[in-house]
Amino acid sequence: MQRALPAAVAALLLGAVAAGALSGCGGSHRSPAELRLEREDLVAVTRALQRAQNPVAVELAATKRAWPLVVGGLPSGASALAAASAPITAAAASAARIPTPPPLTEARFVSLTGPGSPLAGLFRSYTGLVTRGWTLIAAATVQIEHGSPASARFARENVGLYIESVYDGYFDLAQIDKRLARGYHELGGQAQFGSTLTQAEVDALGAAYSEATARLHPHVGIRFGS
Repeated sequence: MQRALPAAVAALLLGAVAAGALSGCGGSHRSPAELRLEREDLVAVTRALQRAQNPVAVELAATKRAWPLVVGGLPSGASALAAASAPITAAAASAARIPTPPPLTEARFVSLTGPGSPLAGLFRSYTGLVTRGWTLIAAATVQIEHGSPASARFARENVGLYIESVYDGYFDLAQIDKRLARGYHELGGQAQFGSTLTQAEVDALGAAYSEATARLHPHVGIRFGS
């Protein structure tokens, strides 16, 4: 027969289990100073995303004009490829003009805390993937139109990677909505932020960076290396 644990030992074990559960479900152990810093960082990231909102919308519009022309790979005919060249170039140019306001810059990004950090990471991933993707798609178009047969073949074989990069960038951008709403809630929502960051602002910004707004359709249809 097993002996019952002394009451004091049982209490200690229950306390340890409870402490472990609390530490595993996120954030209850943070000090008031840490929470204050996380709220400040979330506000700063939100303001940066608001400043970038219009250029992102311009780039998204350019991407949506060019996307149907490249989603299945670059057109095979010379005239169709020439017709696609201008929208592709416009998308690359608008992507290059997307700003990276502080604290989204590399120097500031590394010091962010709390929910603001992954939000900044999603935006930085978006800008890097989309800018690089459209730049390389435009370069591939030039190589196919004007390069040697070997260069044109290489460009066609690899352009699927660049097209996928654009899709992945917008996939990341479309996650900002849910991440922002979750972080705002975790840090106390309207009751804690007050007029510094209102629920209405969070909702409006989330709509601009949501799946409904930013996801590209259809998904990439090209087979890599073909």
